[in-house]
Amino acid sequence: MSIDPNEEVRATFYQECEERLGDLEQGLLQMEKGAHDSETVNAVFRAVHSIKGGAGAFGMDPLVRFAHVFETTLDDMRSNRLPITQEVMRVMLRAADVLSDHVTCARDGVVPDESHSAALVAAMQALDRGGEHAAGDAHEAQAAGHGAAPSAGSAPGLAAVEPPAPTGPREWQISFRPAASMYAKANDAVLLLRELSRLGQLTVTLDTSGLPPLDEIDPESSYLSWSVRLQTEASEAEIREIFDFVEEECPLEILPPAGAKTADAPPPAPKPAAAVAAAPAAPPPPKPAEPEASAPPAAAAAPAAAARAPAAPAAAAPTIRVDLERVDRLINLVGELVIDQAVLAQRVVEAGLARSSDVAVGLEELEQLTREIQDSVMAIRAQPVRSVFQRMPRLVREVCSMTGKPAQLVTEGEGTEVDKTVIERLTDPITHMIRNAIDHGLEPVAKRLAAGKPAEGTIRLSARHRSGRIVIEVSDDGGGINRDVVRKKAIERGLIAAGATLSDEETDNLIFLPGFSTAETITDVSGRGVGMDVVRRSIQDLGGRISITSIPGKGSTFSMSLPLTLAVLDGMVVSVDTQTLVVPLTAIIETLQPRTGNLYDLGSGTVMAVRENYVPLIDVGAVLGYREEAAPPTNGVTLLVESEGRGRVALLVDAIQGQRQVVIKSLESNYGRVEGIAAATILGDGRVALILDVDAVIACRRRLAYRAADIPQLETAS
Repeated sequence: MSIDPNEEVRATFYQECEERLGDLEQGLLQMEKGAHDSETVNAVFRAVHSIKGGAGAFGMDPLVRFAHVFETTLDDMRSNRLPITQEVMRVMLRAADVLSDHVTCARDGVVPDESHSAALVAAMQALDRGGEHAAGDAHEAQAAGHGAAPSAGSAPGLAAVEPPAPTGPREWQISFRPAASMYAKANDAVLLLRELSRLGQLTVTLDTSGLPPLDEIDPESSYLSWSVRLQTEASEAEIREIFDFVEEECPLEILPPAGAKTADAPPPAPKPAAAVAAAPAAPPPPKPAEPEASAPPAAAAAPAAAARAPAAPAAAAPTIRVDLERVDRLINLVGELVIDQAVLAQRVVEAGLARSSDVAVGLEELEQLTREIQDSVMAIRAQPVRSVFQRMPRLVREVCSMTGKPAQLVTEGEGTEVDKTVIERLTDPITHMIRNAIDHGLEPVAKRLAAGKPAEGTIRLSARHRSGRIVIEVSDDGGGINRDVVRKKAIERGLIAAGATLSDEETDNLIFLPGFSTAETITDVSGRGVGMDVVRRSIQDLGGRISITSIPGKGSTFSMSLPLTLAVLDGMVVSVDTQTLVVPLTAIIETLQPRTGNLYDLGSGTVMAVRENYVPLIDVGAVLGYREEAAPPTNGVTLLVESEGRGRVALLVDAIQGQRQVVIKSLESNYGRVEGIAAATILGDGRVALILDVDAVIACRRRLAYRAADIPQLETAS
């Protein structure tokens, strides 16, 4: 079986495309909100230009053709030939979606939908270009599209503004000599010649005069140059455009036809008269977003060039691409290192060595070094949630279009970092919640206006760090959860008994049940009873929890609390009956010794007074089934923990062994799901310890209390 030598380069190209598409959509959204500065517009242009250049190198013709028209429209915008209006931005955002589809089709080897692309091409060509430049698009599309130009009728309005075309083809003299750096970036002079041949009749002469003797040839150097005679109707700008993505590594000289003027290129952006007078016969300068090949000879032209040039973007930090499997293996090895360090510490304690001994001191230094290595390795996988958040504006536009409900998306905390494993699994739950917020949360326009709200709803997506976890919230300013409707639907579907007593919180949680939906009809957005149950299951699989806060008439907020990493955690090691458990340190507020005067029996349970507040007391051993009856509270120690949506709770354990960092091992994949347990770990003495799921233990205790009191209760609501 033959292996494509370019496969690795292609994979890198698609990774870069994903980054460029993210930058493109982010820039277009900023422009839609009014950011029309040259830096933003040029960044958008560069994203499309880079994708087009790479696609051309791999012969992805449909992608190149579409990107060329997209790029031309953006060039008009950055040159002030096309006003940046809301209508224009709607077309640009749709074009970004189609460009993303082209990249996906190229990656998957699927033929793209040319009819969809043609509709967007026509829309971009039909935009008001402010005069003569608009009419050249059909010809430019032919040059970049490697095929026939669209007919005059394919783009409305083009024939009316088309300027006089040159009379017949003209001959251009083109010379270029690629530098070694051009070949190092996987570019090739053959590709440039192929693109030139699509503009017209080509005569190529290879200059080998720069070749040294065979024994002096450096295989990584470049010695060849080319001279080309091109018979074409294309302009100089179209010829130069072929060399755009290699201009820094390929010095280029273009001599115009005898007696021809160089003004046939698209007119550059307006510049001061002084610059025009200083160098009237100079060839037209390169496009503003691209570096100039050479400085104008006249000193008077320098200020004008400086005024035209956009602000240079900040230099990006150097990065390196590493296969994810290598990073995962490194993290696994560091996890094993943490376990081995714990084993050594246990052996030192068992040997009875003094803390001041050389072995103990050296072990403490090893522990500190291990912790620093672990933190550094985990930081490699930490990524901002921006990559997930940037996909949501497109989703909001699509759902708003399907539901007829206008809405704006407001994002906060896009730079919040979390482990890459968590990020990869966040897209689906956030997608479901945003769709649900628009379809079920926001009211129709007429109802919003009657309630004194703006016609356009607001969906807010935020992320922040809190207590060693990441909290992601999706909120809307809609009508809130109609609990009467939710309860009625749950009874109709047999999800709860008609006489069940549910709190507001438990009623809200009904929407997470499989098969539950309040939609009257099935649509493309919702109504099939799937979505929110998937959200809850996905969050639980990540070791997280989700809660709802809803105010009738004001809106709802869905809050997801997730661990920052799925690899390690800091925990408190405790003893419960004969078992050793680990409680995540991020959930613990403080530890307390129960006293008889601080305990109160309410019949359905015990509460403990903590500084003039009363918190429920939960015996962890009894809830998990380690003992038949609850132990006397005064014989143990309590951990005051903060639960998600249920306030503070005191967990009763037998004793505290100490605090330590543990490596998380999946219990479900290696054994099975255990209620109240999030995962497992290996202790220094080789024993397996279970990691407690604090919220699951609290929920389990509440269900046991309802059963003991013989109160009808929703088993899966909490």
